[in-house]
Amino acid sequence: MKRLFRYMKDYKKESVLGPLFKMLEASFELFVPLVVASMVDVGIKNRDGGYIMRMGGLLLMLAMIGLACSLTAQYFAAKAAAGIAARLRNDLFVHIGGLSYTELDQLGSSAMITRMTSDVNQVQNGLNMALRLLLRSPFVVFGAMAMAFTVDVRTAMIFVAAIPVLCVVVFGIMLVSMPLYRAVQRQLDKVLLLTRESLAGVRVIRAFNRQRSETEKFQGENARLVKMQVFVGNTSSLLNPVTYVILNIALVAVLWSGAEQVEAGAISQGKVIALVNYMSQILVELIKMANLIILISKAIACMNRVDGVFQVESSIREPQRKEEGIKWGEVYTPAAHAEARPEAITAFAPKVEFRDMDFIYEGAGAEALKSISFKAMPGQTIGVIGGTGSGKTTLVNLIPRFYEASGGQVLIDGTDVKEYRLKELREKVGMVPQHASLFKGSLRDNMKWGRQNASDEEIYEALEIAQAREFVDSKEQGLELAIDQEGRNLSGGQRQRLTIARALVRRPEILILDDSASALDFATEARLRAAIREHMDNMTVFIISQRASAIQNADIILVLEDGHLAGLGTHRELLRNCEVYREICLSQLSEEVEKDEQ
Repeated sequence: MKRLFRYMKDYKKESVLGPLFKMLEASFELFVPLVVASMVDVGIKNRDGGYIMRMGGLLLMLAMIGLACSLTAQYFAAKAAAGIAARLRNDLFVHIGGLSYTELDQLGSSAMITRMTSDVNQVQNGLNMALRLLLRSPFVVFGAMAMAFTVDVRTAMIFVAAIPVLCVVVFGIMLVSMPLYRAVQRQLDKVLLLTRESLAGVRVIRAFNRQRSETEKFQGENARLVKMQVFVGNTSSLLNPVTYVILNIALVAVLWSGAEQVEAGAISQGKVIALVNYMSQILVELIKMANLIILISKAIACMNRVDGVFQVESSIREPQRKEEGIKWGEVYTPAAHAEARPEAITAFAPKVEFRDMDFIYEGAGAEALKSISFKAMPGQTIGVIGGTGSGKTTLVNLIPRFYEASGGQVLIDGTDVKEYRLKELREKVGMVPQHASLFKGSLRDNMKWGRQNASDEEIYEALEIAQAREFVDSKEQGLELAIDQEGRNLSGGQRQRLTIARALVRRPEILILDDSASALDFATEARLRAAIREHMDNMTVFIISQRASAIQNADIILVLEDGHLAGLGTHRELLRNCEVYREICLSQLSEEVEKDEQ
Protein backbone atom coordinates (compact mmCIF):
# COMPACT_ATOMS: atom_id res chain seq x y z
CA MET A 1 0.00 0.00 0.00
CA LYS A 2 2.97 2.35 0.45
CA ARG A 3 3.39 2.37 -3.32
CA LEU A 4 -0.23 3.42 -3.78
CA PHE A 5 0.23 6.31 -1.35
CA ARG A 6 3.23 7.47 -3.37
CA TYR A 7 1.04 7.62 -6.46
CA MET A 8 -1.57 9.57 -4.52
CA LYS A 9 0.99 12.33 -3.89
CA ASP A 10 0.60 13.32 -7.54
CA TYR A 11 -3.14 13.79 -6.91
CA LYS A 12 -3.00 15.58 -3.58
CA LYS A 13 -5.66 18.13 -4.50
CA GLU A 14 -8.13 15.52 -5.76
CA SER A 15 -7.40 13.17 -2.85
CA VAL A 16 -8.18 15.96 -0.38
CA LEU A 17 -11.09 17.67 -2.13
CA GLY A 18 -12.96 14.41 -2.85
CA PRO A 19 -13.34 13.38 0.83
CA LEU A 20 -13.73 17.03 1.89
CA PHE A 21 -16.80 17.60 -0.27
CA LYS A 22 -18.23 14.26 0.85
CA MET A 23 -17.89 15.35 4.49
CA LEU A 24 -19.54 18.68 3.64
CA GLU A 25 -22.44 16.71 2.17
CA ALA A 26 -22.56 14.61 5.35
CA SER A 27 -22.55 17.73 7.54
CA PHE A 28 -25.64 19.11 5.82
CA GLU A 29 -27.26 15.67 6.05
CA LEU A 30 -26.82 15.63 9.84
CA PHE A 31 -28.99 18.74 10.18
CA VAL A 32 -31.96 17.10 8.40
CA PRO A 33 -33.35 15.18 11.47
CA LEU A 34 -33.24 18.39 13.54
CA VAL A 35 -35.20 20.26 10.86
CA VAL A 36 -37.77 17.44 10.70
CA ALA A 37 -38.07 17.44 14.53
CA SER A 38 -38.66 21.21 14.46
CA MET A 39 -41.37 20.77 11.79
CA VAL A 40 -43.16 18.23 14.04
CA ASP A 41 -42.73 20.01 17.36
CA VAL A 42 -43.46 23.53 16.10
CA GLY A 43 -45.15 23.48 12.71
CA ILE A 44 -47.43 20.48 13.05
CA LYS A 45 -48.07 20.92 16.78
CA ASN A 46 -49.09 24.57 16.28
CA ARG A 47 -50.64 23.94 12.85
CA ASP A 48 -48.38 26.63 11.43
CA GLY A 49 -48.43 26.05 7.65
CA GLY A 50 -45.98 28.88 6.95
CA TYR A 51 -43.43 27.43 9.35
CA ILE A 52 -43.80 24.00 7.73
CA MET A 53 -43.25 25.54 4.27
CA ARG A 54 -40.15 27.40 5.45
CA MET A 55 -38.71 24.25 6.99
CA GLY A 56 -39.61 22.32 3.82
CA GLY A 57 -37.70 24.91 1.78
CA LEU A 58 -34.74 24.54 4.14
CA LEU A 59 -34.80 20.75 3.61
CA LEU A 60 -34.86 21.29 -0.17
CA MET A 61 -31.92 23.68 0.06
CA LEU A 62 -29.94 21.20 2.17
CA ALA A 63 -30.69 18.51 -0.42
CA MET A 64 -29.50 20.70 -3.35
CA ILE A 65 -26.31 21.71 -1.53
CA GLY A 66 -25.69 18.06 -0.63
CA LEU A 67 -26.19 17.02 -4.26
CA ALA A 68 -23.71 19.64 -5.48
CA CYS A 69 -21.15 18.53 -2.91
CA SER A 70 -21.71 14.88 -3.82
CA LEU A 71 -21.20 15.49 -7.56
CA THR A 72 -18.07 17.53 -6.91
CA ALA A 73 -16.67 14.81 -4.63
CA GLN A 74 -17.44 12.16 -7.23
CA TYR A 75 -15.58 14.15 -9.90
CA PHE A 76 -12.42 14.54 -7.84
CA ALA A 77 -12.49 10.94 -6.59
CA ALA A 78 -12.96 9.54 -10.10
CA LYS A 79 -10.21 11.78 -11.50
CA ALA A 80 -7.74 10.67 -8.83
CA ALA A 81 -8.63 6.96 -9.06
CA ALA A 82 -8.52 6.85 -12.89
CA GLY A 83 -5.29 8.85 -13.05
CA ILE A 84 -3.54 6.73 -10.43
CA ALA A 85 -4.68 3.52 -12.15
CA ALA A 86 -3.39 4.79 -15.51
CA ARG A 87 0.02 5.62 -14.05
CA LEU A 88 0.10 2.31 -12.23
CA ARG A 89 -0.52 0.43 -15.48
CA ASN A 90 2.08 2.49 -17.34
CA ASP A 91 4.74 1.97 -14.68
CA LEU A 92 3.90 -1.72 -14.41
CA PHE A 93 4.24 -2.11 -18.18
CA VAL A 94 7.60 -0.32 -18.15
CA HIS A 95 8.79 -2.39 -15.18
CA ILE A 96 7.84 -5.68 -16.84
CA GLY A 97 9.55 -4.54 -20.02
CA GLY A 98 12.78 -4.04 -18.06
CA LEU A 99 12.83 -7.51 -16.53
CA SER A 100 15.20 -10.12 -17.85
CA TYR A 101 14.06 -13.39 -19.37
CA THR A 102 14.73 -15.07 -16.00
CA GLU A 103 12.10 -13.00 -14.17
CA LEU A 104 9.65 -13.20 -17.08
CA ASP A 105 9.92 -16.98 -17.00
CA GLN A 106 9.19 -16.98 -13.25
CA LEU A 107 6.21 -14.60 -13.35
CA GLY A 108 4.42 -16.06 -16.37
CA SER A 109 2.53 -14.08 -18.99
CA SER A 110 -0.97 -14.94 -17.74
CA ALA A 111 -0.18 -13.66 -14.22
CA MET A 112 1.22 -10.42 -15.61
CA ILE A 113 -1.86 -9.87 -17.78
CA THR A 114 -4.05 -10.35 -14.70
CA ARG A 115 -1.98 -7.83 -12.73
CA MET A 116 -2.26 -5.17 -15.44
CA THR A 117 -5.98 -5.61 -16.09
CA SER A 118 -8.16 -7.20 -13.43
CA ASP A 119 -5.98 -6.32 -10.42
CA VAL A 120 -5.42 -2.69 -11.40
CA ASN A 121 -9.15 -2.29 -12.13
CA GLN A 122 -9.97 -3.58 -8.64
CA VAL A 123 -7.47 -1.09 -7.17
CA GLN A 124 -9.08 1.73 -9.15
CA ASN A 125 -12.60 0.83 -7.97
CA GLY A 126 -11.49 0.44 -4.37
CA LEU A 127 -9.64 3.76 -4.39
CA ASN A 128 -12.58 5.57 -5.97
CA MET A 129 -14.99 4.31 -3.31
CA ALA A 130 -12.49 4.86 -0.49
CA LEU A 131 -12.03 8.53 -1.41
CA ARG A 132 -15.80 8.97 -1.40
CA LEU A 133 -16.88 6.93 1.61
CA LEU A 134 -13.95 5.97 3.80
CA LEU A 135 -14.15 9.24 5.77
CA ARG A 136 -17.78 10.07 5.09
CA SER A 137 -19.32 6.97 6.60
CA PRO A 138 -17.45 7.08 9.95
CA PHE A 139 -18.08 10.84 10.06
CA VAL A 140 -21.84 10.31 9.68
CA VAL A 141 -21.89 7.42 12.17
CA PHE A 142 -20.11 9.30 14.94
CA GLY A 143 -21.69 12.60 13.92
CA ALA A 144 -25.16 11.08 14.25
CA MET A 145 -24.22 9.68 17.64
CA ALA A 146 -22.97 13.10 18.76
CA MET A 147 -26.12 14.80 17.47
CA ALA A 148 -28.21 12.22 19.32
CA PHE A 149 -26.61 13.37 22.56
CA THR A 150 -27.78 16.92 21.82
CA VAL A 151 -31.32 15.55 21.52
CA ASP A 152 -31.43 13.17 24.52
CA VAL A 153 -28.53 11.78 26.52
CA ARG A 154 -30.37 8.74 27.91
CA THR A 155 -31.50 7.46 24.50
CA ALA A 156 -28.15 8.32 22.94
CA MET A 157 -26.49 5.73 25.19
CA ILE A 158 -28.11 3.08 22.99
CA PHE A 159 -26.00 4.41 20.13
CA VAL A 160 -22.86 4.12 22.28
CA ALA A 161 -23.63 0.45 22.94
CA ALA A 162 -24.57 -0.48 19.37
CA ILE A 163 -21.74 1.12 17.38
CA PRO A 164 -18.79 -0.81 18.97
CA VAL A 165 -20.63 -4.10 18.38
CA LEU A 166 -21.13 -3.16 14.75
CA CYS A 167 -17.46 -2.21 14.35
CA VAL A 168 -16.37 -5.60 15.73
CA VAL A 169 -18.63 -7.39 13.23
CA VAL A 170 -17.52 -5.31 10.22
CA PHE A 171 -13.78 -5.50 10.85
CA GLY A 172 -13.94 -9.14 11.96
CA ILE A 173 -15.51 -10.22 8.68
CA MET A 174 -13.00 -8.03 6.80
CA LEU A 175 -10.04 -9.79 8.43
CA VAL A 176 -11.50 -13.17 7.47
CA SER A 177 -12.36 -12.19 3.89
CA MET A 178 -9.06 -10.55 2.82
CA PRO A 179 -7.02 -13.81 2.63
CA LEU A 180 -9.93 -15.43 0.81
CA TYR A 181 -9.88 -12.73 -1.88
CA ARG A 182 -6.16 -13.32 -2.41
CA ALA A 183 -6.84 -17.03 -2.91
CA VAL A 184 -9.59 -16.19 -5.42
CA GLN A 185 -7.17 -14.03 -7.43
CA ARG A 186 -4.58 -16.83 -7.48
CA GLN A 187 -7.18 -19.24 -8.80
CA LEU A 188 -8.18 -16.65 -11.40
CA ASP A 189 -4.55 -16.69 -12.60
CA LYS A 190 -4.82 -20.44 -13.18
CA VAL A 191 -8.03 -20.04 -15.16
CA LEU A 192 -6.45 -17.31 -17.30
CA LEU A 193 -3.38 -19.47 -17.91
CA LEU A 194 -5.55 -22.35 -19.12
CA THR A 195 -7.56 -19.95 -21.29
CA ARG A 196 -4.41 -18.55 -22.86
CA GLU A 197 -2.95 -21.99 -23.52
CA SER A 198 -6.18 -23.25 -25.05
CA LEU A 199 -6.65 -20.24 -27.32
CA ALA A 200 -3.00 -20.20 -28.42
CA GLY A 201 -3.00 -23.94 -29.09
CA VAL A 202 -6.52 -24.31 -30.47
CA ARG A 203 -5.26 -25.75 -33.77
CA VAL A 204 -3.17 -28.38 -32.00
CA ILE A 205 -6.09 -29.25 -29.71
CA ARG A 206 -8.33 -29.83 -32.70
CA ALA A 207 -5.65 -31.71 -34.61
CA PHE A 208 -5.35 -34.23 -31.75
CA ASN A 209 -9.10 -34.18 -31.07
CA ARG A 210 -8.53 -33.10 -27.47
CA GLN A 211 -11.44 -30.67 -27.22
CA ARG A 212 -13.29 -32.73 -24.62
CA SER A 213 -10.31 -33.29 -22.30
CA GLU A 214 -9.27 -29.62 -22.50
CA THR A 215 -12.86 -28.56 -21.84
CA GLU A 216 -13.04 -30.83 -18.81
CA LYS A 217 -9.73 -29.46 -17.49
CA PHE A 218 -10.95 -25.89 -17.93
CA GLN A 219 -14.31 -26.66 -16.34
CA GLY A 220 -12.54 -28.22 -13.35
CA GLU A 221 -10.40 -25.14 -12.69
CA ASN A 222 -13.34 -22.83 -13.38
CA ALA A 223 -15.53 -24.82 -10.98
CA ARG A 224 -12.89 -24.40 -8.27
CA LEU A 225 -12.86 -20.67 -8.95
CA VAL A 226 -16.65 -20.51 -8.71
CA LYS A 227 -16.61 -22.53 -5.47
CA MET A 228 -14.05 -20.18 -3.93
CA GLN A 229 -15.96 -17.10 -5.11
CA VAL A 230 -19.22 -18.45 -3.68
CA PHE A 231 -17.52 -19.21 -0.34
CA VAL A 232 -15.94 -15.77 -0.03
CA GLY A 233 -19.20 -14.21 -1.24
CA ASN A 234 -21.17 -16.05 1.43
CA THR A 235 -18.67 -14.94 4.08
CA SER A 236 -18.85 -11.32 2.96
CA SER A 237 -22.63 -11.45 2.62
CA LEU A 238 -22.91 -11.94 6.40
CA LEU A 239 -22.10 -8.24 6.78
CA ASN A 240 -25.45 -6.88 5.65
CA PRO A 241 -27.85 -9.17 7.57
CA VAL A 242 -25.80 -9.11 10.79
CA THR A 243 -25.53 -5.32 10.58
CA TYR A 244 -29.28 -5.01 9.93
CA VAL A 245 -30.12 -7.26 12.90
CA ILE A 246 -27.96 -5.28 15.32
CA LEU A 247 -29.20 -1.92 14.08
CA ASN A 248 -32.85 -2.95 14.06
CA ILE A 249 -32.51 -4.15 17.66
CA ALA A 250 -30.97 -0.77 18.48
CA LEU A 251 -33.81 0.98 16.60
CA VAL A 252 -36.42 -0.91 18.63
CA ALA A 253 -34.58 0.10 21.79
CA VAL A 254 -34.60 3.75 20.68
CA LEU A 255 -38.36 3.65 20.01
CA TRP A 256 -39.02 1.91 23.34
CA SER A 257 -36.93 4.37 25.34
CA GLY A 258 -38.30 7.35 23.40
CA ALA A 259 -41.91 6.25 23.87
CA GLU A 260 -41.41 5.93 27.61
CA GLN A 261 -39.93 9.41 27.82
CA VAL A 262 -42.63 10.96 25.62
CA GLU A 263 -45.27 9.44 27.87
CA ALA A 264 -43.43 10.83 30.89
CA GLY A 265 -43.18 14.23 29.18
CA ALA A 266 -39.36 14.21 29.21
CA ILE A 267 -38.96 14.70 25.43
CA SER A 268 -41.20 15.60 22.51
CA GLN A 269 -42.42 13.43 19.61
CA GLY A 270 -40.22 15.39 17.20
CA LYS A 271 -37.10 14.48 19.17
CA VAL A 272 -38.02 10.79 19.01
CA ILE A 273 -38.39 11.13 15.24
CA ALA A 274 -34.95 12.83 15.12
CA LEU A 275 -33.40 9.99 17.13
CA VAL A 276 -34.97 7.41 14.80
CA ASN A 277 -33.67 9.32 11.77
CA TYR A 278 -30.16 9.41 13.24
CA MET A 279 -30.34 5.67 13.85
CA SER A 280 -31.51 5.20 10.24
CA GLN A 281 -28.56 7.30 9.02
CA ILE A 282 -26.20 5.11 11.01
CA LEU A 283 -27.86 2.02 9.51
CA VAL A 284 -27.41 3.28 5.94
CA GLU A 285 -23.81 4.37 6.48
CA LEU A 286 -22.78 1.14 8.15
CA ILE A 287 -24.26 -0.85 5.25
CA LYS A 288 -22.24 1.37 2.91
CA MET A 289 -19.19 0.85 5.10
CA ALA A 290 -19.70 -2.92 5.07
CA ASN A 291 -19.81 -2.99 1.27
CA LEU A 292 -16.87 -0.57 1.14
CA ILE A 293 -14.84 -2.86 3.37
CA ILE A 294 -15.46 -5.75 0.96
CA LEU A 295 -14.35 -3.61 -1.99
CA ILE A 296 -11.31 -2.29 -0.13
CA SER A 297 -10.38 -5.85 0.88
CA LYS A 298 -10.33 -6.84 -2.78
CA ALA A 299 -8.38 -3.72 -3.71
CA ILE A 300 -5.75 -4.28 -1.01
CA ALA A 301 -5.30 -7.92 -2.04
CA CYS A 302 -4.93 -6.88 -5.68
CA MET A 303 -2.55 -4.01 -4.86
CA ASN A 304 -0.34 -6.39 -2.91
CA ARG A 305 -0.20 -8.65 -5.97
CA VAL A 306 0.66 -5.72 -8.23
CA ASP A 307 3.30 -4.55 -5.76
CA GLY A 308 4.71 -8.08 -5.78
CA VAL A 309 5.56 -7.61 -9.48
CA PHE A 310 7.19 -4.24 -8.76
CA GLN A 311 9.31 -5.88 -6.08
CA VAL A 312 10.73 -8.34 -8.60
CA GLU A 313 13.99 -6.77 -9.67
CA SER A 314 15.79 -7.59 -12.87
CA SER A 315 18.85 -9.77 -12.50
CA ILE A 316 20.35 -7.78 -15.39
CA ARG A 317 21.99 -4.63 -14.00
CA GLU A 318 23.32 -1.58 -15.78
CA PRO A 319 27.00 -0.77 -15.02
CA GLN A 320 27.22 0.62 -11.48
CA ARG A 321 30.73 2.05 -11.58
CA LYS A 322 32.82 3.77 -14.20
CA GLU A 323 36.49 3.19 -14.76
CA GLU A 324 38.94 6.04 -14.80
CA GLY A 325 38.84 7.88 -18.13
CA ILE A 326 35.53 6.32 -19.16
CA LYS A 327 32.43 8.48 -19.15
CA TRP A 328 29.22 7.15 -17.62
CA GLY A 329 27.19 5.19 -20.15
CA GLU A 330 29.99 4.88 -22.72
CA VAL A 331 31.07 1.61 -24.27
CA TYR A 332 34.60 0.80 -25.24
CA THR A 333 35.60 1.62 -28.81
CA PRO A 334 39.07 1.51 -30.41
CA ALA A 335 39.15 5.25 -31.08
CA ALA A 336 37.78 6.54 -27.80
CA HIS A 337 39.31 4.16 -25.31
CA ALA A 338 42.43 2.63 -26.73
CA GLU A 339 44.48 4.28 -23.99
CA ALA A 340 42.07 3.37 -21.20
CA ARG A 341 41.93 -0.31 -22.19
CA PRO A 342 44.79 -0.96 -24.63
CA GLU A 343 44.37 -4.71 -24.30
CA ALA A 344 40.62 -4.66 -24.99
CA ILE A 345 40.41 -3.61 -28.63
CA THR A 346 42.91 -4.51 -31.33
CA ALA A 347 42.61 -5.05 -35.04
CA PHE A 348 42.38 -8.79 -34.42
CA ALA A 349 40.13 -8.75 -31.38
CA PRO A 350 37.21 -11.19 -31.47
CA LYS A 351 33.82 -9.66 -32.10
CA VAL A 352 32.23 -12.15 -29.68
CA GLU A 353 34.06 -14.27 -27.18
CA PHE A 354 32.86 -16.77 -24.58
CA ARG A 355 35.37 -17.49 -21.82
CA ASP A 356 34.62 -20.62 -19.80
CA MET A 357 30.97 -19.54 -19.61
CA ASP A 358 28.41 -21.37 -17.46
CA PHE A 359 24.67 -20.79 -17.25
CA ILE A 360 21.92 -22.27 -15.09
CA TYR A 361 18.23 -21.39 -15.19
CA GLU A 362 16.65 -20.12 -11.98
CA GLY A 363 15.39 -23.10 -10.00
CA ALA A 364 16.89 -25.65 -12.38
CA GLY A 365 18.72 -28.64 -10.99
CA ALA A 366 21.49 -28.73 -13.59
CA GLU A 367 23.41 -26.26 -15.71
CA ALA A 368 21.99 -25.51 -19.14
CA LEU A 369 25.45 -24.56 -20.47
CA LYS A 370 28.79 -25.63 -19.04
CA SER A 371 32.34 -24.38 -19.74
CA ILE A 372 31.63 -22.83 -23.15
CA SER A 373 34.67 -21.14 -24.75
CA PHE A 374 35.04 -19.90 -28.34
CA LYS A 375 35.85 -16.78 -30.37
CA ALA A 376 33.95 -15.26 -33.29
CA MET A 377 35.89 -12.75 -35.39
CA PRO A 378 34.33 -9.80 -37.27
CA GLY A 379 32.76 -10.92 -40.54
CA GLN A 380 32.67 -14.61 -39.60
CA THR A 381 29.62 -16.80 -39.82
CA ILE A 382 29.14 -19.04 -36.80
CA GLY A 383 26.90 -22.06 -37.10
CA VAL A 384 25.33 -23.57 -33.96
CA ILE A 385 23.84 -27.04 -34.12
CA GLY A 386 22.78 -29.69 -31.65
CA GLY A 387 19.88 -31.75 -30.46
CA THR A 388 16.71 -30.39 -28.92
CA GLY A 389 17.44 -28.98 -25.46
CA SER A 390 21.18 -28.83 -26.03
CA GLY A 391 21.29 -25.08 -25.22
CA LYS A 392 21.52 -23.46 -28.67
CA THR A 393 18.99 -20.67 -28.05
CA THR A 394 20.23 -20.13 -24.50
CA LEU A 395 23.75 -19.63 -25.86
CA VAL A 396 22.83 -16.81 -28.25
CA ASN A 397 20.48 -15.18 -25.71
CA LEU A 398 23.54 -14.52 -23.56
CA ILE A 399 25.09 -12.29 -26.24
CA PRO A 400 22.53 -9.43 -25.99
CA ARG A 401 22.35 -10.21 -22.25
CA PHE A 402 18.75 -11.40 -22.15
CA TYR A 403 20.06 -13.81 -19.52
CA GLU A 404 23.01 -13.31 -17.18
CA ALA A 405 25.85 -15.80 -17.32
CA SER A 406 26.21 -17.76 -14.08
CA GLY A 407 29.97 -18.05 -14.48
CA GLY A 408 32.73 -17.05 -16.86
CA GLN A 409 32.44 -14.16 -19.29
CA VAL A 410 30.72 -13.13 -22.51
CA LEU A 411 32.66 -10.40 -24.32
CA ILE A 412 31.90 -8.18 -27.30
CA ASP A 413 34.82 -6.28 -28.83
CA GLY A 414 36.93 -7.42 -25.91
CA THR A 415 34.61 -5.93 -23.28
CA ASP A 416 32.42 -7.90 -20.91
CA VAL A 417 28.76 -7.43 -21.82
CA LYS A 418 28.12 -6.46 -18.18
CA GLU A 419 30.09 -3.25 -18.78
CA TYR A 420 27.82 -2.07 -21.61
CA ARG A 421 24.65 -0.13 -21.09
CA LEU A 422 21.82 -2.39 -22.25
CA LYS A 423 20.56 0.03 -24.91
CA GLU A 424 24.00 0.34 -26.50
CA LEU A 425 24.69 -3.38 -26.24
CA ARG A 426 21.45 -4.37 -27.92
CA GLU A 427 21.88 -1.79 -30.68
CA LYS A 428 24.91 -3.83 -31.72
CA VAL A 429 22.80 -6.97 -32.06
CA GLY A 430 20.11 -7.88 -34.58
CA MET A 431 18.00 -10.70 -33.16
CA VAL A 432 15.68 -12.93 -35.18
CA PRO A 433 14.00 -15.26 -32.65
CA GLN A 434 12.53 -18.69 -33.27
CA HIS A 435 8.98 -17.37 -33.13
CA ALA A 436 8.44 -14.89 -35.95
CA SER A 437 6.60 -12.08 -34.20
CA LEU A 438 5.15 -9.15 -36.14
CA PHE A 439 2.93 -6.33 -34.91
CA LYS A 440 -0.32 -4.89 -36.16
CA GLY A 441 0.33 -1.96 -38.48
CA SER A 442 1.94 -1.32 -41.82
CA LEU A 443 4.99 -3.12 -43.21
CA ARG A 444 6.93 0.14 -42.90
CA ASP A 445 6.06 0.42 -39.20
CA ASN A 446 7.27 -3.13 -38.58
CA MET A 447 10.51 -2.60 -40.48
CA LYS A 448 11.29 0.59 -38.55
CA TRP A 449 11.45 -1.43 -35.36
CA GLY A 450 14.95 -2.18 -36.62
CA ARG A 451 15.82 1.51 -37.00
CA GLN A 452 13.39 4.40 -36.63
CA ASN A 453 15.10 6.66 -39.18
CA ALA A 454 15.50 3.98 -41.85
CA SER A 455 14.65 5.22 -45.35
CA ASP A 456 12.37 3.36 -47.75
CA GLU A 457 15.40 2.49 -49.88
CA GLU A 458 17.14 0.89 -46.91
CA ILE A 459 13.99 -1.06 -46.03
CA TYR A 460 13.66 -2.35 -49.60
CA GLU A 461 17.35 -3.34 -49.58
CA ALA A 462 16.79 -5.34 -46.39
CA LEU A 463 13.71 -6.99 -47.92
CA GLU A 464 15.78 -7.89 -50.97
CA ILE A 465 18.51 -9.52 -48.86
CA ALA A 466 15.90 -11.37 -46.77
CA GLN A 467 14.30 -12.76 -49.96
CA ALA A 468 11.04 -10.97 -49.08
CA ARG A 469 10.96 -8.34 -51.84
CA GLU A 470 9.25 -10.61 -54.36
CA PHE A 471 6.20 -11.47 -52.27
CA VAL A 472 5.94 -7.88 -50.97
CA ASP A 473 5.83 -6.58 -54.53
CA SER A 474 3.21 -9.17 -55.42
CA LYS A 475 0.89 -7.66 -52.79
CA GLU A 476 1.02 -4.36 -54.76
CA GLN A 477 0.80 -2.25 -51.60
CA GLY A 478 4.47 -1.54 -51.08
CA LEU A 479 5.50 -0.57 -47.58
CA GLU A 480 1.88 0.27 -46.74
CA LEU A 481 1.06 -3.45 -46.73
CA ALA A 482 -1.20 -4.03 -43.72
CA ILE A 483 0.11 -6.54 -41.17
CA ASP A 484 -2.38 -8.17 -38.82
CA GLN A 485 -1.55 -8.94 -35.19
CA GLU A 486 1.18 -11.62 -35.06
CA GLY A 487 1.27 -11.41 -38.87
CA ARG A 488 -1.69 -13.75 -39.19
CA ASN A 489 -2.42 -12.61 -42.74
CA LEU A 490 0.98 -13.97 -43.87
CA SER A 491 2.38 -17.46 -44.22
CA GLY A 492 5.01 -18.82 -41.85
CA GLY A 493 7.80 -18.38 -44.39
CA GLN A 494 6.73 -14.82 -45.18
CA ARG A 495 6.71 -13.91 -41.50
CA GLN A 496 10.19 -15.35 -41.04
CA ARG A 497 11.60 -13.41 -43.98
CA LEU A 498 10.08 -10.16 -42.73
CA THR A 499 11.54 -10.63 -39.24
CA ILE A 500 14.96 -11.24 -40.83
CA ALA A 501 14.53 -8.07 -42.91
CA ARG A 502 13.56 -6.14 -39.76
CA ALA A 503 16.83 -7.18 -38.10
CA LEU A 504 18.84 -6.32 -41.24
CA VAL A 505 17.37 -2.81 -41.37
CA ARG A 506 19.26 -2.09 -38.15
CA ARG A 507 22.54 -3.06 -39.87
CA PRO A 508 23.79 -4.66 -36.68
CA GLU A 509 27.36 -5.63 -35.98
CA ILE A 510 26.14 -9.04 -34.81
CA LEU A 511 23.21 -10.85 -36.46
CA ILE A 512 21.61 -13.81 -34.69
CA LEU A 513 19.33 -16.09 -36.71
CA ASP A 514 17.78 -18.46 -34.20
CA ASP A 515 16.29 -21.22 -36.33
CA SER A 516 14.62 -18.38 -38.22
CA ALA A 517 14.53 -20.07 -41.62
CA SER A 518 12.81 -23.30 -40.60
CA ALA A 519 9.73 -22.48 -42.71
CA LEU A 520 11.78 -21.69 -45.84
CA ASP A 521 12.53 -24.16 -48.60
CA PHE A 522 16.17 -25.15 -49.14
CA ALA A 523 16.62 -22.97 -52.26
CA THR A 524 15.26 -19.82 -50.58
CA GLU A 525 17.33 -20.47 -47.48
CA ALA A 526 20.48 -20.88 -49.58
CA ARG A 527 19.81 -17.59 -51.39
CA LEU A 528 19.22 -15.89 -48.05
CA ARG A 529 22.55 -17.07 -46.63
CA ALA A 530 24.38 -16.05 -49.81
CA ALA A 531 22.77 -12.58 -49.84
CA ILE A 532 23.68 -11.96 -46.17
CA ARG A 533 27.27 -13.01 -46.78
CA GLU A 534 27.49 -10.82 -49.91
CA HIS A 535 25.95 -7.61 -48.56
CA MET A 536 26.98 -7.72 -44.90
CA ASP A 537 30.75 -8.00 -45.20
CA ASN A 538 31.88 -7.18 -41.67
CA MET A 539 28.84 -8.53 -39.83
CA THR A 540 29.34 -11.44 -37.47
CA VAL A 541 26.47 -13.86 -38.09
CA PHE A 542 25.26 -16.60 -35.76
CA ILE A 543 23.04 -19.21 -37.44
CA ILE A 544 21.21 -21.63 -35.16
CA SER A 545 19.62 -24.47 -37.05
CA GLN A 546 18.60 -28.10 -36.87
CA ARG A 547 19.63 -28.48 -40.53
CA ALA A 548 23.24 -29.39 -41.17
CA SER A 549 22.90 -27.93 -44.68
CA ALA A 550 22.13 -24.49 -43.19
CA ILE A 551 25.42 -24.24 -41.28
CA GLN A 552 27.87 -26.48 -43.18
CA ASN A 553 29.45 -23.50 -45.00
CA ALA A 554 29.91 -21.48 -41.80
CA ASP A 555 33.43 -20.38 -40.88
CA ILE A 556 33.07 -22.01 -37.47
CA ILE A 557 30.51 -24.55 -36.32
CA LEU A 558 29.66 -25.06 -32.65
CA VAL A 559 28.23 -28.48 -31.80
CA LEU A 560 26.30 -28.58 -28.52
CA GLU A 561 25.24 -31.66 -26.61
CA ASP A 562 23.49 -31.46 -23.24
CA GLY A 563 24.91 -27.99 -22.61
CA HIS A 564 28.52 -28.96 -23.40
CA LEU A 565 30.58 -27.92 -26.41
CA ALA A 566 30.97 -31.28 -28.13
CA GLY A 567 32.78 -29.92 -31.18
CA LEU A 568 34.27 -26.74 -32.66
CA GLY A 569 35.59 -26.30 -36.17
CA THR A 570 34.69 -26.31 -39.85
CA HIS A 571 32.34 -28.77 -41.50
CA ARG A 572 35.14 -31.05 -42.74
CA GLU A 573 37.06 -30.90 -39.46
CA LEU A 574 34.00 -31.85 -37.46
CA LEU A 575 33.13 -34.73 -39.77
CA ARG A 576 36.51 -36.22 -38.94
CA ASN A 577 36.76 -35.28 -35.26
CA CYS A 578 33.23 -34.93 -33.78
CA GLU A 579 31.05 -38.02 -33.52
CA VAL A 580 27.96 -36.00 -32.55
CA TYR A 581 28.22 -33.80 -35.65
CA ARG A 582 28.96 -36.78 -37.85
CA GLU A 583 25.79 -38.53 -36.67
CA ILE A 584 23.71 -35.42 -37.42
CA CYS A 585 25.19 -35.16 -40.91
CA LEU A 586 24.74 -38.87 -41.61
CA SER A 587 21.03 -38.54 -40.80
CA GLN A 588 20.61 -35.53 -43.10
CA LEU A 589 23.51 -35.41 -45.61
CA SER A 590 24.51 -39.03 -46.01
CA GLU A 591 25.56 -38.69 -49.67
CA GLU A 592 27.70 -35.61 -49.02
CA VAL A 593 29.35 -37.28 -46.04
CA GLU A 594 30.31 -40.25 -48.21
CA LYS A 595 31.77 -37.89 -50.85
CA ASP A 596 33.80 -36.04 -48.23
CA GLU A 597 35.16 -39.34 -46.93
CA GLN A 598 36.23 -40.37 -50.43
